[in-house]
Amino acid sequence: MKQQKMLIPTLREVPSDAEVASHKLMLRAGLIRQLASGVYSYLPLGYKVLKKVEAIVREEMDKSGAQEILTSAIQPAELWKKSGRWDAYGPELMRLQDRHQRDFVLGPTHEEVFTSLMRDEVNSYKKLPVNLYQIQTKYRDERRPRFGVIRAREFIMKDAYSFDTNTDGLDESYKAMYDAYHRIFTRCQLNYRAVEADAGTIGGHGGTHEFMALSEIGEDTIVHCSACGFAANIEKAEVIDLNSGTDTATNANVEPVELVETPNVKTVKEVAEYLGIEAGKVIKTLLYKVDDDIVAVLLSGDDELNEIKLKNLFDAELIELLSDEQVESITGDKPGYVGPINLIDKIKIVADNKIQYADNAVCGANKVDYHYKQVNYPRDFAVEKFADLRNIKEGEPCPKCQAAVSFSQGIEVGHVFKLGTKYSEAMGAKYLDENGSSQLMVMGCYGIGVSRTVAAIVEQHSDENGIVWPKEVAPFQVHVIPVNVKNDKQRELATLIYEQLLAKGIEVLYDDRQERAGVKFKDADLIGIPIRVVVGAKADEGIVELKLRTTGASRDVSIDDIISDILAEL
Repeated sequence: MKQQKMLIPTLREVPSDAEVASHKLMLRAGLIRQLASGVYSYLPLGYKVLKKVEAIVREEMDKSGAQEILTSAIQPAELWKKSGRWDAYGPELMRLQDRHQRDFVLGPTHEEVFTSLMRDEVNSYKKLPVNLYQIQTKYRDERRPRFGVIRAREFIMKDAYSFDTNTDGLDESYKAMYDAYHRIFTRCQLNYRAVEADAGTIGGHGGTHEFMALSEIGEDTIVHCSACGFAANIEKAEVIDLNSGTDTATNANVEPVELVETPNVKTVKEVAEYLGIEAGKVIKTLLYKVDDDIVAVLLSGDDELNEIKLKNLFDAELIELLSDEQVESITGDKPGYVGPINLIDKIKIVADNKIQYADNAVCGANKVDYHYKQVNYPRDFAVEKFADLRNIKEGEPCPKCQAAVSFSQGIEVGHVFKLGTKYSEAMGAKYLDENGSSQLMVMGCYGIGVSRTVAAIVEQHSDENGIVWPKEVAPFQVHVIPVNVKNDKQRELATLIYEQLLAKGIEVLYDDRQERAGVKFKDADLIGIPIRVVVGAKADEGIVELKLRTTGASRDVSIDDIISDILAEL
């Protein structure tokens, strides 16, 4: 491809709204342009990379035995109502109506569509197992789109759905996808981990793993153990109750409860400082709406609630932290002063396991500007249920081997789920077994964020000068640059190399622009094509420069050897 005619609008300045390396570089290198918040157009270079990643995904999915199809991004609301997700999915679901006021959604995922397809087309065990996949545009109305295509409202995803006759078959399908994902992300040269995860809005109660590209800007926290190899998303990581079995009634030098005035002191930090205690001695009370109930959640002041654990405790569809106005309306007290002692009866109280071992703690008194001191369980308040409700902390015991865990940040690029019969039961997807009996299909689903994977590659493969593309996903394999296209010898030699490489089936970008050498080299570094051939002052001698973008190493090569040397590097 001749660069003069190719749309590669590179930028010298970093766009003001770009926060992370991948967003900055994808804009500066002319890969993408924003159309609206969280919505992007892919320009020629970006689209070529996107198609390279898609090709890797497609090759490995086909190798695993999955079959590619393509369904509509527009889905009738009836399917989502039948599965129960029309109300449960939340405001991220993009809803619309046609001219006849019929409800539709722009699909963020396609469990309902694929399940209804299999329900209508497959009715015998003889036609199972089946694994279908597609690569398609998805939509999610993110509250806060950020980091370019990493968290966007429109994105490219590969989603696959397996249908088996039993759980043993599902285990095999899951393993095939799990292995395929390892091959895909390895070929993309990502530094990644497969971690245990929560199923989230997809649902299901079987196994699930996320594939995380390690990155400091990742929004997910990965908990991992170097001793046993355990790795999980922090949402999934269990906190071991090391005090289990302790007699909570005798584990403290119990003192009488005392009401103390705490004027204008509401937060855990403020209470701890005012009373001269550690934050861990404060019991914080968070009020949540859990489906149709109001629940008070008790935590140690130095811990963070894991909302996924709370949601799973109640097997709830929706949980929502009450606003300050809602707290005051329900309790009659201002936020910051709510506590478990004499809390109104209609509010259920659950607590993290640690709370039952708290000695002479402090909590809100359900009275503005007051707290209780010397609070102990079970003398002073009741709890309906104790559970692991908090996030694990770095250095705490591994849930598998009890060695200290470490944290890393990651970008979720893939997720595999064992759905079981959640959707087949809701959608009526059944088959006839060997005895002619009707049975529910057993399902799995498997997603890869294709556009997000591109951004993750840029995050991991870049330097201060620009992108450093891995060979298998680079938009071109070789960048041929004549320093001065007005010089006949340089132009002729560069053209010869360009044509010989094309004849070998090599993807080449030929910089035929009448630009200064400095501009060309800066653009070349920014675009990040793996191999660069510079035709300059030694062209008269039949010598060119061969430079590798990954290492920056360069050497002079004879024109007679340049093609073979390039092929050896690919």
